[in-house]
This record gives sequence, C-alpha cells and structure tokens, in this order.
Amino acid sequence: MIYLLLFWEYLKIGLFSIGGGLAALPFLFDLSDRYAWFSHSELADMVAVAEATPGPIAINMATYTGYHMAGVAGSLIATLGIVLPSLLISLLICRLLSRYAESPWPERVFHGLRPAVAGLITAIGLQLADLALAVDMARGLPAGAEPKALILFILLLPAV
Repeated sequence: MIYLLLFWEYLKIGLFSIGGGLAALPFLFDLSDRYAWFSHSELADMVAVAEATPGPIAINMATYTGYHMAGVAGSLIATLGIVLPSLLISLLICRLLSRYAESPWPERVFHGLRPAVAGLITAIGLQLADLALAVDMARGLPAGAEPKALILFILLLPAV
C-alpha cells in the first residue's frame, strides 16, 4: 500500500509542479502536512541536501522520501512517480510542437504559465524564509544557527 501511495502522491507532484524543483516545494509542504513522512524542519533539511547533491531537487527529495518510507523499492517508485509526468508531457509537447511549429498558440500557453510558476516559487521562498529564520528566543538568533556562521555570512554578504 505504501508503494502505491508514494507513486500516486509523487505522480501528482510531478504533474502539477511546472517550473522545476522549487515549484514542487509547496506540494511537498502539503504532503508533509497530510502524512507523517517528514516534518517541515526535515523538509528544509531535505532541500539543503538536495541543493548540495547533483540532480534536480524534486527528484532527489522523492528518492529520499521513498527510501525513508520504504527502502530502495520505495525510492525507485517515488522517483518514477515524479519523473513519469514530465517524461510523458515532454514527449507529447515534442510531437505537438513539430506539428504546430508555425502556430502562435504554443508560445501563448508557455507565456501564460510564467506568472503561475513565479507565484509558486515566491510562495515557497517565503515559506522557506519563515522556516529558516524561526527565532530561538533564548539566543535571539535563528533556530539552530551558529553565531560564527552568521557573522561570516553578514561579513561576506556585501561581496555578493
């Protein structure tokens, strides 16, 4: 049952998160609210690890969650679930674009998707900032922050 649930949930995320891995994060936050697979804090850690490892964020997180919940088979099933919609949609778009290459409607469709993707990424950016900057009242610093790392960050920020 867990395999079917992993596949179904990540299939939906793969189908509706247009715009890359960051666009999948609102769906992953929703997933963490509905199931006890991972907490919001663990999700923030998953984002950090997924950013540091090669490959797309959403696929790395699907693989991690699948492995965490059901071992190697779960990681393969969750990864297949998140990749399958993109694969099928890409094949369909290639076929349609070759047929309608001169038509203006494909460009209009992609142009219309841009605001939705920007909105999803902005929403998750705010959610991650809220999670990352949760204040540890005892120290007056972001929760789990190392004072030396914060000082280094503040000093190096102008260089960026």
